[in-house]
Amino acid sequence: MKKWVAGARLPTLPASIVPVIVGTAAAGPPYHLGRALLTAVVALAIQVGCNYANDYSDGIRGTDKNRTGPLRLVASGLATPGAVLRAALIAFAIATIAGIVVSLQVAPWLIAVGLAAIAAAWFYTGGSRPYGYHGLGEVFCFIFFGFVGTLGSTYVQHGSFTAVSALASLAVGALTTALLVANNLRDIPGDAATGKYTLAVKIGDGPTRRLYFALLAVAALATLAVVVLHPWALLAFAAAAGAIRPVQVVRSGATGRALIPVLIDTGRLELVFGILFAASVVVR
Repeated sequence: MKKWVAGARLPTLPASIVPVIVGTAAAGPPYHLGRALLTAVVALAIQVGCNYANDYSDGIRGTDKNRTGPLRLVASGLATPGAVLRAALIAFAIATIAGIVVSLQVAPWLIAVGLAAIAAAWFYTGGSRPYGYHGLGEVFCFIFFGFVGTLGSTYVQHGSFTAVSALASLAVGALTTALLVANNLRDIPGDAATGKYTLAVKIGDGPTRRLYFALLAVAALATLAVVVLHPWALLAFAAAAGAIRPVQVVRSGATGRALIPVLIDTGRLELVFGILFAASVVVR
């Protein structure tokens, strides 16, 4: 069980749950907790499925052989490619079932959105031309974890969007993308050597570090815009304390395994931000 928990990559899971927390809170009362829980199941299952699918696809391509990051099941030999693929498909199946249930309660067309999210999770590193190998991972990350995840969580509550959720989707998308940037910054040498041309590989080490800082700034500016509508949103800025250490490490020029804490800290930053932001906008 420990290896499957490790393969699920727990430090990355705030990327899936924070959009649900923030988007649900931004919808305003009355809250449909059942729908929120189903949405959370969809988001978490897609994220876990994506992580296993990524493990499988990179593993069979051999791009994880010189990996400096956390454990990968296929590359390490702890699990067979077939077993990891089945784990990914089970996670996607759970997401599909929960997604159909909540979509039929709100709007059937949301099923198509969910299937698009699953397709994006698979083709990140899967298929003959994975977009993650061509520098588009950050774009899709911002779209699906920012706009789709946050605005979708708002929509399933009352069948509409709010200005707060729109602004919040920018903050959440930026923080989640920063998580991916931190991951890809660490893996530049190994990815470049194996032909995985992530955005970090394409633009280089220095610009990738500046992109990380820029994404944190976008999250701060989007949150500041929410303050105009909800002054209590200032509470969310308390999460900025969690950005001090990862920013220092990235600025220091650290490479390889020294960047692993940045991934963990950025995930924690996003989770604390999401909780504080949600609490702040619920206060009316």
